Amino acid sequence: MKIYLVSLGAGLLAGLVYSLLGVRSPAPPVVALVGLAGILLGEQIVPIAKRIADRTELARFVREDCAPQILGTPPPRQEHDA
Repeated sequence: MKIYLVSLGAGLLAGLVYSLLGVRSPAPPVVALVGLAGILLGEQIVPIAKRIADRTELARFVREDCAPQILGTPPPRQEHDA
């Protein structure tokens, strides 16, 4: 139940921001995609801040944990028979 309340709260916050910016919902595709990119990047702020506070290797975390989530994983390489 908690996850539903958090999701509702996040949706209300997004609606408030859209209203303040004067963007109609649903947003135009480009605006929506930029917003989704912001969400993906924003999700990484807390883990990065925790890594900085713990003084662990930030570059490894960004490369191995953040990048695949934001950029997706590349498709597997296919060997072509000659």
